[in-house]
Amino acid sequence: MTSATTSDAAEEFRRLSDDDPELQAHGTYYSCSFLLDMDPHRFLVRMHKGKVDELITDPEPLAAYDFAIRADAETWQGFCRETPPPMCHGIWAATFRRGMRLEGDLLVLMQNLRCVTRQLELLRVTGPLGPADEAGPAPSPS
Repeated sequence: MTSATTSDAAEEFRRLSDDDPELQAHGTYYSCSFLLDMDPHRFLVRMHKGKVDELITDPEPLAAYDFAIRADAETWQGFCRETPPPMCHGIWAATFRRGMRLEGDLLVLMQNLRCVTRQLELLRVTGPLGPADEAGPAPSPS
């Protein structure tokens, strides 16, 4: 099920995730839910056996998830570029230098780290998941 307000980028993210050979090879036990807080929008991704079971744009405040990855719009813009600028190339670098935050049950994140990492790499194809008219220009590589 997908929210009626889900953008084209979010639909492309779902399609790429479900069709990705690497996710399918590693995703047999990839079942969890996580929040991508991409300012100004949030996306709740519920995975089941390596497939996107549900992708909800701006979920209700009490929607449950295992862990969250939060960052400001500028960090996500850099992270989602085909060739990301320094310190936006991965969640660990962005966490240490760009203000990205990892919250919630980090054990679940670590248990699924390869799949989550691969899924986040797909954002370099789709760009940030928010509506295109709100995405704004990508930050300059500085």
